[in-house]
Amino acid sequence: MSNWFTRHKSMLDKALDACEKRYSWTAFSESPSSKIHGVELPAAGKARFEALLGKDYPLHQAGNNGWVGAEISPYTGERLGVRYPKADVDTLFQAISKAQPAWRDAGVETRMGVCLEILERCSQQLFENAHATMHTAGQSYIMAFAGSGANALDRGLEALAYAYKAMRDVPEQAEWQRQFGSDGAAKLTKFYRLMPRGVAVNICCATFPLWNGYPALFASLATGNPVVFKPHPSAILPVALVVSVCQAVVMEAGFDSNLVTMVADTRDEPATMALLEHPDTAIIDFTGSPTFGSWIEQHCRNALVFTETAGCNSVVIESTDDFEGMCSAIAHSLCQASAQMCTSVQNIHIPAEGILVNGERRSFDDVAQGLVDAVETHLSNPKKAAFLCGTLVSDDIYLTLEKMRELGAQHGRVLRDSAPYSHPEFPKARTATPLMIQVSDAQRELYRDEFFGPISFLIKGASIDSCLHDATTNARDCGAITSHVYSVNSEFLERAQDAYNHAGASVACNLMGMPINFAAAYSDYHVTGLNPAGNACLTDLAFVAGRFRIVQRKIMRSDV
Repeated sequence: MSNWFTRHKSMLDKALDACEKRYSWTAFSESPSSKIHGVELPAAGKARFEALLGKDYPLHQAGNNGWVGAEISPYTGERLGVRYPKADVDTLFQAISKAQPAWRDAGVETRMGVCLEILERCSQQLFENAHATMHTAGQSYIMAFAGSGANALDRGLEALAYAYKAMRDVPEQAEWQRQFGSDGAAKLTKFYRLMPRGVAVNICCATFPLWNGYPALFASLATGNPVVFKPHPSAILPVALVVSVCQAVVMEAGFDSNLVTMVADTRDEPATMALLEHPDTAIIDFTGSPTFGSWIEQHCRNALVFTETAGCNSVVIESTDDFEGMCSAIAHSLCQASAQMCTSVQNIHIPAEGILVNGERRSFDDVAQGLVDAVETHLSNPKKAAFLCGTLVSDDIYLTLEKMRELGAQHGRVLRDSAPYSHPEFPKARTATPLMIQVSDAQRELYRDEFFGPISFLIKGASIDSCLHDATTNARDCGAITSHVYSVNSEFLERAQDAYNHAGASVACNLMGMPINFAAAYSDYHVTGLNPAGNACLTDLAFVAGRFRIVQRKIMRSDV
């Protein structure tokens, strides 16, 4: 254990450098390909996942008051049959309170070493966690391995780097001297001590349970705070696998396993409020719906709250010199993970007069048809569609699709209807392709909310300026995590970027040839905290620095 910090220091240093210079780097393999890992590791990971099914999942934590779990695979429609400890929250928090002092008093390098070792061991379980994520959150296997595996681990390492940066900025002691009048010089030795806030509750979402789960874990744990995971009841297993690693490592390091715990629940018997309202809860990390996120921000004022929710992610199209490339990039976002990502595009703003393509005018209808055709191209190959779309995390999305199909026909025009696609491996998979609705900006109240799932609006604006105003006003008022502009007009591009930034939103210009949903660890600041889509940024110093405070001692020296 004493060598963990030294052993992983080069990885931490590289992460610190990447955060400073914002270049592309990953510490973990992003592909599950057998060409990289061989055939044994992927097969062993799948076997370990399958061995968990239909059994009780043991965790080393206090307060077990029975068993709970009702996860259903969106690929097979069958229950996983995994049960998790049902926690008595008060008993659990009492055990956490006893575990906390030793972790609080451990040095920065000790805590960092433990966290870095957790990261390393989590990277060794990516295959089984990919299957667990696939059969709970509904992602495709490759997406689960990368987006909820390697890329999420990078976000965790990024948070860890910022935690180290913040703590390293505080010296352990200092010598201080000052002359006060004729009484001579006062000489003090001052000692500075980092004090954690307390128990951190980490509320994970259903579709990407570890994307924010890892950063919240390491931001709190590294700064001395115990962590209680609260997974979504439909996606518990991916979180449980991480908690198991955390508990094994902290115990090996000589600490109490109750430093990292999990409270599982079901939709019928939720446990979230008991955690939020517990007097020992000092930090809350929340990923989920805007409604509940806003409630937490307003009502949990005794805790330090970090939220990421959702917003009206938009595209404004003014002109392009690569029409097919632009349409393909936007369509990819409409299909990827069945638009269940926080970065998925929903609102596509196109001026009524159309756009310029290589200097020639293309009508609104031409642009709309180009986007529909690009979606069809992405879905034309069943294997590609399965990789790109995955499944729906909940049957509730079908109800939303039906509602929006009716509203779209009533207030606009359905350009492309949603329907299940045939998964080549899982015939019972819960699937849906993009629903694309044409409306005018007069129907703005229809698209100013986020609709979770593969639903998008092609919005005919009176002019390109009204398109930009509408999109940025929605970002300011309703939230936005990602925003896009396509234009070859430098003056308009500059104006559009300013408009989005002034609305508290980040913006990307002319992205093609890459997944435009992608947020790069160490480089992209994910969420700004300046609009209703969330009050926190993953990851900056503000995400970690408030999780500890500084107390000091100053002692008069006798050699005055």
